[in-house]
Amino acid sequence: MTVETNSPSPTEPFAGQEPVRRGGSIVLVLLVAAGIVAVAVALMTIGRAQAQPYILGVLALLAMVGLFNLFAFAAGIVRFTDRAAEDPVMGRIADQAHDGLAVTDARGHVVYSNAAYLALTGAAGRQDVRPVERVFIGNPDVSEAVFRLLKAAREGKRQQEEVRIAGSDGSQGRWLRMRVRPLGQGKREAKYAVWSIADITRDRERQEDVFRELQHAIEYLDHAPCGFFSVNPAGDVIYVNATLANWLDYDLAEIGSGGLKLTDIVSGDGAALLTSIVAVPGEVKTEVFDIDLRMRGGKTMPVRLYHKLAFGADGAPGSSRTLVISRARDEHSDPERAAEVRFMRFFDHTPMAIATVDRAGAVVRANARFAKLAQSLAPDGAANKSIFRTVNARDRSLLIAAINQAAEGQGDIAPVEVMLDGAKERWGQFFVTAVEEDERDTEAAIVYLLETSERRTLENQINQSQKMDMVGQLAGGIAHDFNNVLSAIMMANDFLLNAHKPTDPSFQDIMQIKQNATRAATLVRQLLAFSRRQTLRPQVLDLGDALSDLTMLLRRLIGEKVKLDLVHGRDLWPVKVDVSQFEQVVVNLAVNARDAMPDGGKLTVRTGNVTAEEAAQLSHKGMPAADYVRIDISDTGTGIPADIVDKIFEPFFSTKEVGKGTGLGLSTVYGIVKQTGGFVYVDSMPGAGTTFRIFLPRHRPELEAQPEPQPTGGAAKEGGAEPPKPRPDLTGEGTILLVEDEDGLRSLNARGLRSRGYSVIEASNGLEAVEALEEKDGAVDLVVSDVVMPEMDGPTMLREMRKRNPDLKIIFVSGYAEEAFDKSLPENEQFAFLPKPFALAALVEKVKETMTTS
Repeated sequence: MTVETNSPSPTEPFAGQEPVRRGGSIVLVLLVAAGIVAVAVALMTIGRAQAQPYILGVLALLAMVGLFNLFAFAAGIVRFTDRAAEDPVMGRIADQAHDGLAVTDARGHVVYSNAAYLALTGAAGRQDVRPVERVFIGNPDVSEAVFRLLKAAREGKRQQEEVRIAGSDGSQGRWLRMRVRPLGQGKREAKYAVWSIADITRDRERQEDVFRELQHAIEYLDHAPCGFFSVNPAGDVIYVNATLANWLDYDLAEIGSGGLKLTDIVSGDGAALLTSIVAVPGEVKTEVFDIDLRMRGGKTMPVRLYHKLAFGADGAPGSSRTLVISRARDEHSDPERAAEVRFMRFFDHTPMAIATVDRAGAVVRANARFAKLAQSLAPDGAANKSIFRTVNARDRSLLIAAINQAAEGQGDIAPVEVMLDGAKERWGQFFVTAVEEDERDTEAAIVYLLETSERRTLENQINQSQKMDMVGQLAGGIAHDFNNVLSAIMMANDFLLNAHKPTDPSFQDIMQIKQNATRAATLVRQLLAFSRRQTLRPQVLDLGDALSDLTMLLRRLIGEKVKLDLVHGRDLWPVKVDVSQFEQVVVNLAVNARDAMPDGGKLTVRTGNVTAEEAAQLSHKGMPAADYVRIDISDTGTGIPADIVDKIFEPFFSTKEVGKGTGLGLSTVYGIVKQTGGFVYVDSMPGAGTTFRIFLPRHRPELEAQPEPQPTGGAAKEGGAEPPKPRPDLTGEGTILLVEDEDGLRSLNARGLRSRGYSVIEASNGLEAVEALEEKDGAVDLVVSDVVMPEMDGPTMLREMRKRNPDLKIIFVSGYAEEAFDKSLPENEQFAFLPKPFALAALVEKVKETMTTS
């Protein structure tokens, strides 16, 4: 153990250091033990009686020594020492450290300090040792830093500060780095804080020298007579010198804040030239480009770039270093330079891609448009190496043959239109010309490339539209003529049904005729739907309710293997559609989806509103920006191959087996949606399913005139359920002028009307009808007329009859839609309409309804 005294020890090196600890000696311990043993032996030899007083005295003496040591240990005068703490090597490391070290207790008193600490704090000896806060008290430049260090010391945290101490004699002063940390991890050791002070003046001076040299270098670069900029691999401009910023009318501070791209300062497609350098791992390439830079205000200036780019071992490009030389002065000082500048501007800014190639098709020189096109076709840079890599493999031989002709000096080489290589279908037209004979060793041909993808797409759309219109006209004409035939069949069939009882053996055959005639009428309606000439009865509809009503029917149609998921959008806008036709659209698409999922799957019907802004962002071809209600019908089936997806709306096109479909399902969908004023598009991927997207225009009730409310009988509502309606009386009287160019159909219609009590006058066309009306002096109660007739059509006939009888009632019958001839009539013309084909009951019911209407 070690005895501490309050008196200074001559061995203390400097004030504030802990007193030197005196180490114990094993020899002294052995001597004390030997003495105690000798006394015990001596007492044993003199006898117990004589030795008893001596034994008591020795015990008393040992007890006093032990009691004294206990009091001394409790008072802190004596303590047990740690042998490891008295290691002279560890002590010398701290004492002779270059940085000043000091240890303070919880009250801030210095309990240890080395010589460097005394020197840095200006202490003359142990009497002057002071803690850090007292050393720098009153110094405003240091007080805040010291305060933060003290706070960290109290909280047992680490803290570092660098402060500058001004010289008292006017000298430059010193830089000090001060640190504080807890002494150890234990709770007792954490009460002590270790302070270190290091003089970093020389380090700071070296840093300031380097900074000044760098500042001078940047200043020289900024004010050099040429421009300089650097671009990172992402295309961001990370540095521009002051000269180039002044040329481009940019503020250096603004450029330094980021946000400026290479495409912002390079005019046209020139940026593609700088990014078209083919990567070679580990190499540094320098290319020369003559392009135009874009100023802040939009003007351009011709420059020559020395573009240096280094590639890493993996081929990844680093940041570029580009020297910029202005060529604007060349336009006035040197005519040859001016001509070169004008040519390079023409070469780079032409909308046609231009490249010179050798016999093997390697690109020797290219303009900016070619570099941009090549990057879009092959991002790996292969198209910038060989022009053949821009062409699809199937058409590559055509371009090779053209370049071989140019290499042989042939002229008038025919243009070559081929498919370009790439992920999407793109087309291009190549114009190949030969070069001078003495230049063919390096450049065999000049190739001009014009992309024709948009032109071909437009041509295909026009051809498809014309084809669809022609087929639509044909389908509409066939449907009109076929409707006349069907009307005659259905009318004659009704006569037969009226003449035969259900017990008659022929009755079932007659019913079979009626059913097949009805199926044929449905097929005709599909043809009219495709040609957009069918009769629609639009009404305002909530799609959510309409689809909910269809749910049970759809579940029966798609079967148990297919799961139906109906997702309604919130607050759907109303639409104005024909309910039955809209249901046919959904049913047709659901049936097609079921057939595309033979092993089961999921059919999703999703609705939602699409604002005009959202519609503009969709960029669907042919669909203007407006408010729509969108219906998506998606399946998880086999999908539609890309080569037939453009043909699915054509009539009679089907991928099903013979006898398993008419091929009119999707064409009917297309016709109904288009006639309603909507649009339909398809997204499909083989193996991933198909989605049909239908956009119906939003109906705005405020834009239509509201009809006058019809009076309703309150008693009928209060009576609960309505009583069953009696069978209507379809008999009547009056004179009817029947106008029909089909003789057989006209005679059947006249026979049916006469059987109900009407007097019928027959006419085969409009001229005969007008003459018949004149013979009767206008005394005709009703005119039932076809629309499309030779010599004089229905609307023309109506205008002539109105001159003779303004109140004449008329019913038009036609296989075309009502809207097909409505536009040819005078405004607000009143007439009734009956679509073909129709049964006898429908005809007489329409006649009775029209004649009884005032």
